[in-house]
Amino acid sequence: MITVTNLAIQFGKRVLYKDVNLKFTPGNIYGIIGANGAGKSTLLRAISGELEPNKGTVELGPGERLSVLEQDHFKYDNETVINTVLMGHQPLWENMKEREALYAKPEMTEEDGNRAAELEEKFAEMDGWNAESDAAQLLSGLGIKEAVHYSMMSELSNNEKVRVMMAKALFGNPDNLLLDEPTNDLDLDTVQWLEEYLSNVEQTVLVVSHDRHFLDAVSTQTVDIDFGKVTMFAGNYSFWYESSQLALRQAQNQKAKAEEKRKELEEFIRRFSANVAKSKQTTSRKKMLEKLNVEEIQPSTRKYPGIIFQMDREPGNQILEVENLKALDADGSVLFDNVSFNIEKGQKTVFLSHNPKAMTALFEIINGNREADGGTYKWGITITTAYLPLDNTEFFKSDLNLVDWLSQYGPGNEVVMKGFLGRMLFKQEEVEKKVNVLSGGEKMRCMIARMQLQNANCLILDTPTNHLDLESIQAFNNNLITFKGNILFASHDHEFINTVADRIIELTPKGTIDKLMTYDDYIYDEAIKAQKEQMYS
Repeated sequence: MITVTNLAIQFGKRVLYKDVNLKFTPGNIYGIIGANGAGKSTLLRAISGELEPNKGTVELGPGERLSVLEQDHFKYDNETVINTVLMGHQPLWENMKEREALYAKPEMTEEDGNRAAELEEKFAEMDGWNAESDAAQLLSGLGIKEAVHYSMMSELSNNEKVRVMMAKALFGNPDNLLLDEPTNDLDLDTVQWLEEYLSNVEQTVLVVSHDRHFLDAVSTQTVDIDFGKVTMFAGNYSFWYESSQLALRQAQNQKAKAEEKRKELEEFIRRFSANVAKSKQTTSRKKMLEKLNVEEIQPSTRKYPGIIFQMDREPGNQILEVENLKALDADGSVLFDNVSFNIEKGQKTVFLSHNPKAMTALFEIINGNREADGGTYKWGITITTAYLPLDNTEFFKSDLNLVDWLSQYGPGNEVVMKGFLGRMLFKQEEVEKKVNVLSGGEKMRCMIARMQLQNANCLILDTPTNHLDLESIQAFNNNLITFKGNILFASHDHEFINTVADRIIELTPKGTIDKLMTYDDYIYDEAIKAQKEQMYS
């Protein structure tokens, strides 16, 4: 249990929030949401003790342990993978090191013997004899192969280190768990594993994430940072989003009577309660939603970017034909081979692979930026494309301001360019910034503005939600659902895939798995699971 009392945090004259009084209880997972800069990660840092609040206290239950998902992926480079995970249970780790030092002595005194006996008793109480096997099981669940469990952390890739740090945070069943962006750099299969793992925990868990499906799958309650306040309410992200949008529409409808608004809100709560579906969490969520006071629902101050893709030209029937395409990695290993498909008009196709380099290689090839190692591709003569690459570094190696930078990519004067930047929530004073100093999120918003200028009838998107906040992801997602042209994309965002894609093509070293279905149907289909095992073996 975590109790926050009269918490206040400010930086200089800027007050993030004050008078925060919350109690986080065992068996619940709290999704923390808020606009960029609202103070989501700051709240976690205050609770963990990393940041000293200006006022107030944070207390854990008596004797409880708190674990935090660390963000420094180089901190443990001098440790083995398995030891890094074991260090997640600090009392156990300290016990192991002290026992090791005692038994390493050439001769033990009587005092040493007594101390060793104490340590052994505590070691057994903490289930120390199963510690390594438990750590190994966590690592395997997170996709870290057994062959590297005793390797040095410095030998792992960044994506592998992310998984090890997750295992470290989860190890030993801490009473309280703080997870800041836990799905970053995890593939879809690992995110699904984490969802299932968290849905069965009995601890107190606080999560900050931009992954809407993940928040919906695991959260029993939502903590919203808005209006300079931190407010807890029942339900997950989707409930918050839909209810806040409903409240906004009601606020704009001045003619509606108060009683009519109340009935509409009550009906919304009943409908959402009936649709709650997540095994263990269903009953508790439903009860909380039924108790929710309609006065608690209010419009958010969040601003959503205006992402609107339009087509200058209606596409013909021939979109893209790919035949026997092959791509090799830099080390000569096969990313994909024998890839053939024909994109039909209006299709929105997501590309999957166990190796994310495969999708990037495909997109780079069909955009003419990379030579294929075999096979051919052909675009239809009516097709115009707009490409959002995974790595946009080269686009921002200049000292142009945002207006001049955007002017390179489409017709229109300065006013038009400022309009497009304004849609992407760049304020008047921000458009004069140099593009080489932009943050990752700002660069992505610029790239999306660039794509909108092109008015293409086929969008190619390589992991488009990277660096975007929840509001931008939601706006992007909503527009792609209604876009009339073709979309070819890759993503780690479950909700993004499931709501946009109507066709799934998985790239493997032995060919493709090609299905016309939703992503949810695809991942739970037993026949497809068996086919995937054969294609990757």
